[in-house]
Amino acid sequence: MFSVVALAQTPRADYRVVPLPDEINGIKSADFRLTEQCLINYPTGNREMERNASMLSQYIEELTGLHLSTRPTLNAKDRIGNISLLIDPKVDNDEGYSILITTKGIEISGQSPAGVFFGMQMLRKSLPIATAKEILMPAAQIKSSPRFGYRGMHLDCVRHFFSVETVKRYIDIMALHGMNRLHWHLTDDQGWRVEIKKYPRLAEVGGWRNGTTLGHNSPVNDGIRYGGYYTQDQIRDIVSYAADRYITIIPEIDMPGHMVAALTAYPELGCTGGPYEVWGMWGVHDDILCVGKDHTLEFVKDVLNEVMQLFPSEYIHIGGDESPRVRWQECPLCQQRIRDEGIRAEGKQSAEARLQGWFTTQIKHYLAQHGKRIIGWDELLGCAVDTTATIMSWTGAEPGARGAMLGHDVIMTPNTPMYFDHYQTKSYWNEPTAFGGCATLKMVYDFEPVASNLPADKRRHILGVQANLWTEYITCEPQIQYQVLPRMAALAELQWLQPEEKDYNDFKARLPRLVEMYKHYNWTYRAKSLVTENEDKAEN
Repeated sequence: MFSVVALAQTPRADYRVVPLPDEINGIKSADFRLTEQCLINYPTGNREMERNASMLSQYIEELTGLHLSTRPTLNAKDRIGNISLLIDPKVDNDEGYSILITTKGIEISGQSPAGVFFGMQMLRKSLPIATAKEILMPAAQIKSSPRFGYRGMHLDCVRHFFSVETVKRYIDIMALHGMNRLHWHLTDDQGWRVEIKKYPRLAEVGGWRNGTTLGHNSPVNDGIRYGGYYTQDQIRDIVSYAADRYITIIPEIDMPGHMVAALTAYPELGCTGGPYEVWGMWGVHDDILCVGKDHTLEFVKDVLNEVMQLFPSEYIHIGGDESPRVRWQECPLCQQRIRDEGIRAEGKQSAEARLQGWFTTQIKHYLAQHGKRIIGWDELLGCAVDTTATIMSWTGAEPGARGAMLGHDVIMTPNTPMYFDHYQTKSYWNEPTAFGGCATLKMVYDFEPVASNLPADKRRHILGVQANLWTEYITCEPQIQYQVLPRMAALAELQWLQPEEKDYNDFKARLPRLVEMYKHYNWTYRAKSLVTENEDKAEN
């Protein structure tokens, strides 16, 4: 009598990942077998590529248990039987990649180390999650370049404050999805989250509120002191961590509105002089900076001096949204500023609206002197700000298209469907409390950032697309992850693929493999988004 012993099948890579590469072409070669005997090569003397090699070794070990050593290499012979990270100026895009897999080895090439890093993410997602002595890597030529240079996610750490470790994990999630900009919201009415050494009370006083409203601005306040802030050393650490993953952090210091936390710390910055209290409610507060005072302008410049030292980003986000001007209408100093600067109402723009434009222009010029540019929310389009200001279109897609027509660079982030603090289904009775509204996985996937009627010469102004996560109702890290996953996968495909390459049904077929990686890293995600197509249509 004979017994039959089933041989374990060698785990096999699958290159149909999210986002889908532009090209996956089979080639005439035997497959490559990835084992612990393989090395990861990087160009001698290139510190960035050395770091990339170490990260790739870590990724492979996390998923497969295989530990691959890294080494610098000088010649082509060293590539045989190994993984090689290469700089190749022939790769189309500075963040694009090319991966060649043959029986002789794996080559990940990029025009820059960033392109190599994004190629590493593709290879990482292709690996099976399995402890094995070897992984079968089918022979192929894989190429991809991102559609947009700006591929962003936003995180609000004001309404609720999150640890350094939580922010770093958020960056890790972004890196897996091929994103390169983190818009970090650090100041608002409900708290000031960045240490400013010249004005220590901003964090010490403005970083704390005496209680938080329960739910959607109910009359019940929990009465619990709440807050926190990031020291400058912590911010430098986070900025460096992100930069190692080719993610640029763009800080948002909101002005002239959303400044009640700053006014609480330094009441002389307001029109009335206070007293003020860090706000425990959500929404739009009437008290904003008094721009009739020269001291206010000096304060803002002093704050930005320290912010610029912390964040090497080309851009500083200055907000500019939801700035009621009722205090300016009544403030003799603001009215005197209007007269002194010869500001007049024009068309639908009041004198006070154009005063905000004047203030924004002062800040824009100051940042430009330091080699920085401003981003502001789309309300700036109503403030007579010139086209050197980049517009973040949040109230809808139309302001973005209008801004591009005027000559502004634009980042598309319309609240529907790019606000990930919105519910993921219309049937939200058993969902975590969210802001409201609905942005399903399919709505995110189907969004087109470039308006069809936008002339060809204006389309270049659409720099990219971003999703925002405001945290009024998000109190913990698992809830952060639940709100962004798997919607971030749909966003990644939108950021990388050309419109004609997108296919929602195909995306849904590829998504479960990425979700297995979420599980592997113990990230929380919305499992109900992985529904059948009929159920998904019902949600939409």
